[in-house]
Amino acid sequence: MASQSRGLWEGLRKWYYARAGFNQLGLMRDDTLRMTPIVKEALRRLPEDQYNERAFRIKRAFNLTIRHSILPKEEWTKYEEDSRYLKPYIDEIERELKEKREWTTR
Repeated sequence: MASQSRGLWEGLRKWYYARAGFNQLGLMRDDTLRMTPIVKEALRRLPEDQYNERAFRIKRAFNLTIRHSILPKEEWTKYEEDSRYLKPYIDEIERELKEKREWTTR
């Protein structure tokens, strides 16, 4: 029963990912995050090659949006290939902020 519900959730995640539409522009999930101070700091810590790849994806998506177009289907970002490249940096920053708050409350 648990494996059935796990498969159902995975199917639902893939369906929602496809419906969101950002993958049709070649974007990844982390490319669509709102610019909070934590995300800005995570981007600052990102290696230059990853930062440049992200900038390319965003510029291409912007250009496609202006032209009211999408990429050919074979160039869409696939659910299985989408990585949460900012998550490790965001988690690290949140841990640092939590530790800093703990130190200032002592």
